[in-house]
Amino acid sequence: MPSIPEELLNAIRSRSVLPAPPPVCALADGIRATYGEALQAILFYGSCLRTGDDRGGMVDLYVIVGRYRDAYRSTVWASLNQLLPPNVFYLEVPFEGRMVRAKYAVLSMADLERGASPAWFHSYIWGRFAQPTVLLYASGPVVAERVCAALGQAVLTFIGRVIPRLPADFSVEDLWLRGLTLSYRTEFRAERPEKMAALFRSAPDHYVRITDAALPALPIPVEIVERGGGRLYRAQVSVASRLACRLAWKIRSLQGKALTALRLFKGAFTFTGGLDYILWKIERHTGVTVEVPARLKPHPILAVCVLSWRLYRRGAFR
Repeated sequence: MPSIPEELLNAIRSRSVLPAPPPVCALADGIRATYGEALQAILFYGSCLRTGDDRGGMVDLYVIVGRYRDAYRSTVWASLNQLLPPNVFYLEVPFEGRMVRAKYAVLSMADLERGASPAWFHSYIWGRFAQPTVLLYASGPVVAERVCAALGQAVLTFIGRVIPRLPADFSVEDLWLRGLTLSYRTEFRAERPEKMAALFRSAPDHYVRITDAALPALPIPVEIVERGGGRLYRAQVSVASRLACRLAWKIRSLQGKALTALRLFKGAFTFTGGLDYILWKIERHTGVTVEVPARLKPHPILAVCVLSWRLYRRGAFR
């Protein structure tokens, strides 16, 4: 595996240390109190990071631990986290007369590093953490560097697996819009094109910087070309590599739907109001609204089975 360019690491470091809003810091304090010495890092990403406002939304956090067995009292939860990472939980804390709410996922440092690398086939980790992320907390400088290295590796993995799905000449916006679209389609996240554009436009300079910094370490030869006053990238990708990449993304999409269904099933037990959260999450990302009869809500296993069938019939599995 090629080393991560220092310029890419610098770009990740400069982004990761940006200050977070005080309500988000209050959530981080709540997580630190819960996980104690098992906690290694807390990562902040997602829509609330992009907008800078948690009101009307739910903050997305990742809780990085050393070992799952140290993070839980229950060996069952530790085993589930190891078998199908991450476990997802709900947290709310009071802040200046209101409640701040978060959805946080627990992931080990080893799984973060593995999930960001090319060794991890599915885009669940490297597709998320190639995007801007803030390091809310690290237990020490060594941990902070490991996290930044994992984020840098996620960028390399993401770009390397998206370029073969692009024309020979492409812009940085083409790269990220296409990659984000492909990544979202591997889950229940069939976002509209304008949502993808908003993701890119929330930090265009950052995306340009990390793309340029990643070029020397990519497995695909890429050069920067000037055309008509604009700046493009030109990649040399064989026909066989393009076909293999297309097939890989189709497999990720099928695999991702199954894994997402299993994670949602697990989330019905780990998440306070889990079933209601699942319904909200699916409606938000697919536009499909499904009602679960009240008599099924006390039985999450049966409710998730009914929900999955209704979603399938209404086209949420794409």
